[in-house]
Amino acid sequence: MTGDARRFRMPWHRDRPAAAIEHVRAPLRRHVTSVRVGPDAVREARESVAGQFTEAGVAPESAFADAVLLVVSELVTNVLRHAAHSPFTDVGITVAGHTLVISVADIEPRLPDLTLEGMGAGLRMVAELAADYDGELSAEPAVDHVGKVVLVRFEIPQ
Repeated sequence: MTGDARRFRMPWHRDRPAAAIEHVRAPLRRHVTSVRVGPDAVREARESVAGQFTEAGVAPESAFADAVLLVVSELVTNVLRHAAHSPFTDVGITVAGHTLVISVADIEPRLPDLTLEGMGAGLRMVAELAADYDGELSAEPAVDHVGKVVLVRFEIPQ
């Protein structure tokens, strides 16, 4: 196989043969809850996400479920600390195929510093939990309002 043939065979999947790639999109399931920023925000966000676990194919009592809920807790806590003027935070769980994405949006436009040197202990823990499940942490400006969205992607354990 020439260099060009290898390059175009599967640029978007790690070490999977081309025949293993599904060419039909997996159904997308998304649930977003607006949580009032305040003393009950972390609990409400965790309950909302945990309520979607069965439909998402996540065993509610698993280590993976615990990791996801810990990420939700940390991200909502960061909203309370760094975007307290946001009246609400939108907490989302999206599942497509074997990928689960947690999103937390607020109206603070400043993106977190996601470098190793710039992250606090909480975001560092979030990044490590995501990496434990072949995922990643990212942040981007919100599309539909002033603010940002912090995203954590996980591969759902089989």
